[in-house]
Amino acid sequence: MASEPPAVLYDKKAPFAYLTINRPERMNAFGAAVSAGLREAIFDARNDPAIRVVIVTGAGDRAFCAGADLKEAADRSRQGAAAAPAYAPNVFEMFMETYKPIIAAINGYALGAGCELALACDIRIAAEHARLGLPEAKRGLGAAFGSVMLSRMIPKGIALEAMFTGAHLPAQEAYRIGLVNRVVPLADLMPTCQALAEAILECAPLSVRRMKEVAYKTDGLPPAAALRLNVGPDVYSSEDRIEGARAFAEKRKPVWKGR
Repeated sequence: MASEPPAVLYDKKAPFAYLTINRPERMNAFGAAVSAGLREAIFDARNDPAIRVVIVTGAGDRAFCAGADLKEAADRSRQGAAAAPAYAPNVFEMFMETYKPIIAAINGYALGAGCELALACDIRIAAEHARLGLPEAKRGLGAAFGSVMLSRMIPKGIALEAMFTGAHLPAQEAYRIGLVNRVVPLADLMPTCQALAEAILECAPLSVRRMKEVAYKTDGLPPAAALRLNVGPDVYSSEDRIEGARAFAEKRKPVWKGR
C-alpha cells in the first residue's frame, strides 16, 4: 500500500528554504499533519545557519491554505477528542520568532488558519486571484492568532469589520489596505518571491536578523522604551559592519560572514 505523501514539503536550497503545504485535493487545509510538518520545517530552518530566507506557499493554484480542516475536526469530535483545532497559535508564533525573513507566496485562498499563517510571515506577496480572510465567526471559532495580529497590521476598524463579518478580501483590496506587499499574476508569484529573497540576500544577515527581532519585540512599546530595548545580535561590533564599510569604499559587493 502506497504511503501518504507528506502534508508539508520542505526543500532546502541554501541559502533558501521552501515550505509547501501539500494537500491540494483539500485546498491545503490546515490539519494535524500540516501543523506537525510546519513545526518541523520551521524549526529546522531556524536552526540551520545556511538558511537565510524562507518562502512559504501552497501546492496547486487554488489555495495557499483554505483554513482549518473542518472534516478532520468533526472526526475528532465524533471520536471524543477535544474540540480545539489540531493546531495552536504557537505554530504561528514559531514563524514570528524565527528571526530570518519569511515570505508568504499566497497562491489562492488564505482563509482562517491559512490567513493566520500568512500573518505570521514577514512579507506577503499575493497572486491576483488570491483572497484573504478570517471567517471563524461564521463557524463558531475564535481566530486566536488572527484576532491579535490583524489589527496590528491594518486599521483596527477595517480589521474588526473583516473579522465580525468573516468577509473575504480580494488580493487588490488586501494590497490597498496594506495587508499584502504586492499583487502579481500567478505565473509571476514564485519568481517575484525569489527575486525578493535574493534582494534580501544582498544585505548583511546579522543586520536583517536584528531588524526583525527589534521590530517584533518592540511592537506596542512606547518609543522611549522601544529605543532602549537592545535585542538581537550586536551588529555594530561585527566583522560584517567592517566589511560593509570596506566594500563601499572599494566599490564592490560585500562578502558577508554573518559574524
